[in-house]
Amino acid sequence: AQGKQAIWVFLICLGFVYLVLAAQYESFILPLSVILSLPAGIFGAFLLLKLTGLENNIYAQVAMVMLIGLLGKNAVLIVEFAIQRHAAGKSVLEAAMEGSKARFRPILMTSFAFIAGLLPLAFATGPGKIGNRTIGTAAAGGMLIGTICGVFVIPGLYYIFAKIAEKHKLVKHEEENPLTEEIDNNHV
Repeated sequence: AQGKQAIWVFLICLGFVYLVLAAQYESFILPLSVILSLPAGIFGAFLLLKLTGLENNIYAQVAMVMLIGLLGKNAVLIVEFAIQRHAAGKSVLEAAMEGSKARFRPILMTSFAFIAGLLPLAFATGPGKIGNRTIGTAAAGGMLIGTICGVFVIPGLYYIFAKIAEKHKLVKHEEENPLTEEIDNNHV
């Protein structure tokens, strides 16, 4: 029963993140570039837990929910910058490249500082050491793999979904123009 609860918690977290990003970007397609970058971090958490012999328990699951927010933040930094560049007239490809270049160093600095802060938890001793090691190891592994994969994957995901969104907006924009012209004629 606990395993099914964890899956529901992850789905609710992902759904919440998706809806917040859909509202922020005013698009149902662009948030997918953030959401689809998260599995690399979850894989990293499971990989490091497996390599260290720790089990997937409530501590690991808390770390994975935390990873959704932290890795999502990294993806949002790149995507948000790319959206701004695209709105300023750059092509989708140029915007994705500029977003990844501009946010590369800040993402690496904050992620590796966070990983360094998790090392005392990952190597904890004394009472409660298994819980501390589990949450520290899962979060550190997820951040490491998620960050390394994310800086390469996120710009590509943005490019794919921004191209899809761009095609969708052109159709939507043509449908909205006649309505705008009618309103303008009524005011004249």
